Amino acid sequence: MALHPDRLLPIEPEARAIARELYAGVKDLPIVSPHGHTEPRWYAENEAFPDPVSLFVRPDHYIFRMLYSQGISLEALGVPDRQGVVHNTDNRAIWRLFAEHWYLFRATPSRFWFEHSLETLFGVSERLGPDNADAIYDTIAAALETPAFRPRALYERFNIEAISTTDGALDPLPWHDQIKASGWKGRVLPAYRPDAVIDPERDAASFPERLAQLCDLAGTPVSWAGYLEAHRIRRAYFIARGATSTDHGHPTARTADLPRDEAAALFDRVLGGNGTSADAELFRAQMLTEMARMSLDDGLVMQIHPGSFRSHSPGLFAAYGPDKGADIPTATDYVRALKPLLDAVGTDPRLTLILFTLDETAYSRELAPLAGVYPALRLGPAWWFFDSPEGMRRFRETTTETAGFYNTVGFNDDTRAFLSIPARHDMSRRVDCGYLARLVADHRLELEEAHEVARDLAYNLVKQAYRI
Repeated sequence: MALHPDRLLPIEPEARAIARELYAGVKDLPIVSPHGHTEPRWYAENEAFPDPVSLFVRPDHYIFRMLYSQGISLEALGVPDRQGVVHNTDNRAIWRLFAEHWYLFRATPSRFWFEHSLETLFGVSERLGPDNADAIYDTIAAALETPAFRPRALYERFNIEAISTTDGALDPLPWHDQIKASGWKGRVLPAYRPDAVIDPERDAASFPERLAQLCDLAGTPVSWAGYLEAHRIRRAYFIARGATSTDHGHPTARTADLPRDEAAALFDRVLGGNGTSADAELFRAQMLTEMARMSLDDGLVMQIHPGSFRSHSPGLFAAYGPDKGADIPTATDYVRALKPLLDAVGTDPRLTLILFTLDETAYSRELAPLAGVYPALRLGPAWWFFDSPEGMRRFRETTTETAGFYNTVGFNDDTRAFLSIPARHDMSRRVDCGYLARLVADHRLELEEAHEVARDLAYNLVKQAYRI
């Protein structure tokens, strides 16, 4: 199974030779991971990962959604239910079940990431299957007991320069404080994710309580003005602990810019539980514009991740809660939806607003043209379902002609699976080098320029965009 040195590079001989040269220049650059979902507690406590299943299967919705689609229950895979209870604690049996069905992942990015990790970290060059499942499990388990596989050691081995977590607005960030107090030099940055106190339809019954908690944390009155000030105070709290970005996972990209009195009346309706679904959407829309204005003052980079129909399966949501692989992409409008925000602040160079999409049809029609004119806009990389070789190629092919390279922000891995981070960045670097190599072979780009762009895409753009 040994990893092929030319994996993901072009098959045409001339382009492949150029891609090899470009890749050699970027493969060892430090990793900057500005958006992700690894646990800050890992780096704070620096304890050993408990077992192979907890590392590769339980936290990875790419893995268990595929298995679930083939009739394997999340209970059988040891995924915690909505109450946090794990009903199957036999990790070796779970690993055998995973190995038995590894063939399901043929040609998926999950296979690329997993096999990259097996070979580069554990020296395993055999393909996982029923016959070697126990041996591979034992190899991984033995390695995890060694100091070299503690979170901080892996961070350093992966050559990570900085990594951002994603943290709720109500989070006191104790693990980030513990990391800082420890004297360790690794950079683990929080990111301000206020969805729970912005979306009235998220656990709607407790939304007013969460608003009150936000204002209580900040010491502000529970009013429209107090609520906005509470966000400013909490953002400052995050910035003091290293945050450089906010993140907004809204159902749509809709924005609004209401007069102050209308916004205050809307706040009162959602606070009192009297708001309609239309009010909830309008409140989310207004808050995206309010967050953008706050970014003009405090410098936090703003990310919008819209277009996911969250928890599409009500049965799965009821039993296991959110983020269990049942989120589905939906068509998303950007041209009209973003206009109120862009009218207000879109030409202000102090703002960096990074747009992501789960609707690939929007790349050439909406997103690239928008990023190609508004100074505030940048395009995030291919995301989630399109974090794949073909998805990354399509992203470059459909955005570069209109937005260029420098209205994009490089790559981020957006992962909960820590060991997949180097594999994901390696995939991105290989795909980008392949794309650039074809431009050189087509005489649309000089080789010297391609080397410069490859380095920018792998390293420089992400640092610049996220102000790291």
